[in-house]
Amino acid sequence: VSTAKEKKHLKRMGARCVAGCVVVAFLWSVASAQLRYSISEETNEGTVVGNLAKDLGLDKSTLKDRKYRIVSSDADPLFYVSQNDGVLYVSRKIDREEVCAQSSTCLLNLKTVLENPLEVHYVGVEVLDINDHSPSFPEEEKRLEIFESVLPGARFQLKPSRDSDSSPFSVQQYKLSHNDHFRLEVRDKGEDGKIPILVLQKSLDREAAVKHSLVLTALDGGKPPKSGNMNIVVNVLDVNDNTPVFSKDVYSVLLSENAPVGTTVIQVNATDLDDGQNGEIYYSFGDSVSNKLFAIFDINPSTGEITVKGVIDYEQKDKYEIEIEASDKGFAPLTTEKSVIIKIVDVNDNAPEIEVTSFSSSIPEDSRPGTTVALISVNDLDSSLNGKVICSIGEDVPFALSPSLQDKMYSLVTKSPLDREKQSQYDLTITAKDAGQPSLSSEKTISVVVSDVNDNSPEFSLSPYTFYVTEGNDPGASVFSVKASDRDENDNAAISYHIVRDGSEDNKVNSFLSINSENGHITALKSFDFETLKTFQFQVVATDSGAPSLSSNVTVNVFILDQNDNAPVILYPLSSNGSAEGVEEIPRNVNAGHLVTKVRAYDADIGYNGWLLFSLQELTDHSLFGLDRYTGQIRTLRSFTETDEAEHKLVILVKDNGNISLSATATVIVKLVEPKEAFAASDVKSAAKVDEDDNVTFYLMITLGSEIPRNVNAGHLVTKVRAYDADIGYNGWLLFSLQEVTDHSLFSLDRYTGQIRTLRSFTETDEAEHKLVILVKDNGNVSLSATATVIVKLMEPKEAFAVSDVKSAAKIDEDDNVTFYLIIILGSVSVLFIISIIVLIAMQCSKSTDYTSKYLQETNYDGTLCHSIQYRSGDKRYMLVGPRMSIGSSCMNGGHIRHIYPFDFLVHKIQNPTTFSE
Repeated sequence: VSTAKEKKHLKRMGARCVAGCVVVAFLWSVASAQLRYSISEETNEGTVVGNLAKDLGLDKSTLKDRKYRIVSSDADPLFYVSQNDGVLYVSRKIDREEVCAQSSTCLLNLKTVLENPLEVHYVGVEVLDINDHSPSFPEEEKRLEIFESVLPGARFQLKPSRDSDSSPFSVQQYKLSHNDHFRLEVRDKGEDGKIPILVLQKSLDREAAVKHSLVLTALDGGKPPKSGNMNIVVNVLDVNDNTPVFSKDVYSVLLSENAPVGTTVIQVNATDLDDGQNGEIYYSFGDSVSNKLFAIFDINPSTGEITVKGVIDYEQKDKYEIEIEASDKGFAPLTTEKSVIIKIVDVNDNAPEIEVTSFSSSIPEDSRPGTTVALISVNDLDSSLNGKVICSIGEDVPFALSPSLQDKMYSLVTKSPLDREKQSQYDLTITAKDAGQPSLSSEKTISVVVSDVNDNSPEFSLSPYTFYVTEGNDPGASVFSVKASDRDENDNAAISYHIVRDGSEDNKVNSFLSINSENGHITALKSFDFETLKTFQFQVVATDSGAPSLSSNVTVNVFILDQNDNAPVILYPLSSNGSAEGVEEIPRNVNAGHLVTKVRAYDADIGYNGWLLFSLQELTDHSLFGLDRYTGQIRTLRSFTETDEAEHKLVILVKDNGNISLSATATVIVKLVEPKEAFAASDVKSAAKVDEDDNVTFYLMITLGSEIPRNVNAGHLVTKVRAYDADIGYNGWLLFSLQEVTDHSLFSLDRYTGQIRTLRSFTETDEAEHKLVILVKDNGNVSLSATATVIVKLMEPKEAFAVSDVKSAAKIDEDDNVTFYLIIILGSVSVLFIISIIVLIAMQCSKSTDYTSKYLQETNYDGTLCHSIQYRSGDKRYMLVGPRMSIGSSCMNGGHIRHIYPFDFLVHKIQNPTTFSE
């Protein structure tokens, strides 16, 4: 590409040439009528080439009319002539190399035409060359492959560079980059240009350099010259001229005997500087290697890894020397040899052997420590430390190995007492271990059986046994069983059972029990009655069949459970002949809701079996009377009228709540009397009530001094608190709890039944008196409650009986005094009765009064005997009414004292109700 300065210079030169050419052309045209102009290539569009009208002497004014033009077959001509002034212009840029290729002279001939008349003129335009092209090679990179064995002076012709410009702007010279192995020669072939030749001036060595990179530069004749480059890469081809070389001068290795097949012994390594197959190494054993070594060792031809092929035995040979060859894979292979020394290392490859020479397979469990069980010998075929053997046995067994005076002999002995019941057989593992590195060992297992000795007594599964038996059981049926086991075996574990019978008064019940000596099943020979016997205990002995035999005993505690086997007993009303009939007289003028009477009944059973419900079975007039099913209270439903009968019969059914309900009936005859007659009957009853209260207080004071024996067992029923709630449903469902107790470890309270039982037997350190405060509450939304206090006194059994006898004697003395006091009381009551009659008559005369309230029962006394328990102390029997408790217990509930009556007294009163005030 021309610079700006060069272009300006060319323009000036062109202008001068144009002027000169015009003059010359003008002179030539006179003779030959042809013009010739010259113009440089790459001239801009619109550049003036020459004034044809002037040079040809044409009239400018006629050019347009004569249609002056250039005749050309090109669609895009290089020149055009203006019809206005006849000047020849460049129509587009001219590339000389495109128009004239590489011709030395580039002359373009133009034909111009004028019409009217026809006139043809020939114009020649010479395009002058400029240096606007750089030399270029046919390829950017040239690769040559030359063997390293080629001798210096070898010549390698290269393709020449081409330049589109004409001479002198074409390629004029070549240059080669600096290197030690090649030089450049140039051959001039005239019109064909200059040919570059690469000449080897120094031998090549592939191991020193695999390739050589050169740069060939072509320069043209411009000022400054333009250039073009070509990269030349010379790849040096290998020739097998190097011998394999081992990495070590000496190969030596240690190999353990008995190395498994495939074990790598050593890997030799050789290298070859040549390339391709000339540098690939092939390993093999040398020709001097014997056939035996081929059976023991093998070599990998590619890696040079020597491996074990056969059995390595130090005892046969302790050293091997093997010749190894390394060869390349060239056309003419080159080979190198090297020796490999393999030293065999001895290993501990023989395990000790164990032999039991004398053995006793069974040993009694009472054998003393040190008893010999077996004799053991050991042997090892190895020598030195590998043949030294140490024997051992597990630490967690009662056996030990004792070394013998004879070498490699041991005795198996007991080291601690044996117990067949803990382990009846021992599988002993004896280990023999040598002192090699690593050591080898062997094991032998022997079984030692421990034979049984009768050294264990029978053991009961429970101690003590506690059984609950329902009363009314079938005689002769099994009621419960005991079970004992013996850890011994065979006859030493065969157990027989029997009951201890000492004939004492306390063990009378034992005579009604029988036990199966083989299985421990206990049979009752009679039926139990809860009301007469609530609990008892006895001893059972279990004996094995060993020689000598061993035995053990166990205490069996039996508690009798209540069944509903007692029908309710009517306590009120009672007639003189003992039947449950009574007559109640009430004034005819009482209002609705008046309490006529209250039926009282008693059931010897407990719990639901003793919970009584009242119902009307027969009634003359259902509109007059109502009965409370829980309290037994009979009340009027309406006021009486003149038409109502004067006498009404009510039959009340009283039944308990057992699964099979039992019942009793009471008959109440209600007579309606005029108010005056009722007053007299009421006063008589009031007097009797005063006497009754005095008696109650008297008998209560007698009972407070009684105690319970100290020798009662755990589970003993101390008492049962009974309570009554007139409500029904949840409002009448009562729960019991201990609010206060002196010793929580002694007594327990059943929250549903109110039973108080002992938790354990009493000891000498326990207090003689214990206070229990029982809280009874219902389950209403707003809970109501009451409390009862029980005082439990403990005494020795003999003292308890003595106190009972003294109280009996005191009772006889007090009866005489009571008779005296009763006479005084009866006289006083009679006087009061007469006075009350006079007062009532006076009040009746003064005003009319409703006397209904005089016949209402005391509000704080409900009169119902829910339950009772009978106790015997000496010759006296007592019945507990109210909260149930043992002899000597007392109870206060809600501020009212419940009463304990002598049983004989109650029986007397039941049989003679008319003398109840006594």
